[in-house]
Amino acid sequence: MSPHRVVALVSAPQGSFELGCVAGVFSADRYRFTICAERPGPIRTVQGFDLVAPRGLRALDHSDTIVIPGWLPNHREPSPAVLRALRRAHDRGARLVSICSGAFALAATGLLDGRRITTHWRYCDNLQDRFPAVQVDPDVLYIDHGDIATSAGSGTGYDLCLQLVRNDHGAAYAARIARRMVMPPHREGGQVQYRADEEPPPGESLAALLDWVSGHLAEPITVDDLAARCNVSPRTLARRFTDQLGTAPGQWLLAQRIARTRALLEETDLPIETIAGHTGLSSATNLRRRFQKAVGTTPSAYRRSFRASKAPDWSSVM
Repeated sequence: MSPHRVVALVSAPQGSFELGCVAGVFSADRYRFTICAERPGPIRTVQGFDLVAPRGLRALDHSDTIVIPGWLPNHREPSPAVLRALRRAHDRGARLVSICSGAFALAATGLLDGRRITTHWRYCDNLQDRFPAVQVDPDVLYIDHGDIATSAGSGTGYDLCLQLVRNDHGAAYAARIARRMVMPPHREGGQVQYRADEEPPPGESLAALLDWVSGHLAEPITVDDLAARCNVSPRTLARRFTDQLGTAPGQWLLAQRIARTRALLEETDLPIETIAGHTGLSSATNLRRRFQKAVGTTPSAYRRSFRASKAPDWSSVM
């Protein structure tokens, strides 16, 4: 299988963190990563040093995925050549991705018109005003339409890139990349958890609870159990989840169970009933129903799609 070709389109001043997220994820063995610019050569970064783009816009003609890792200042109009290259790539089937302010460049192509998209919450009103035909959602970490995907602030580029890897090669492969980078393979909630001006008061942080749940997913944990563990009412727990994670505790818990199910389907030959026991989903019937609703396919079909007959080489992502 030929490596999936990922090209990051950079421009000055380029945010090095956003670019680093893309490069870190797509340096795995099943991808081939490079960068390009409208004019090859040195590109000044926001942080004050230069990076070198070895290729020009023609690199986009041979890519499978194109990532725009930020676009600053965001009021800068992309040149006609950049817009033509992005539209041409999309027309032939390339996947277009933006991180943070990169959504402004994608929106300028017209390809986001009529679509629900996102960007950093500080930019959402500006993006909506400039491009009224798009549907800007300020409360999500990323939105993936398959052919076009957008992420919120800088760090969510990492979340989106891992989501693309999950789509391409499954949750287990994405989890190995995340482990190599010492990062979580998946974050729940939306941007609301990052808008607060202050950290949660002492004793209200959910971090310890979330860590405990990850090691006890096989147990029949309920929302009431989580509330009791924090010595609060279910209503108070729900408020903390909404404030800190942007999601309800029950939704978060189910997402953890589904993520564990995906990994077990990819990595093991365990029967569905056994996986249901390992993930706290209680029965094969319940697992199939929950999995179908969350993932859009059956556990058996998912396993067939992501379990290759030949064991993959994980050496480059460990």
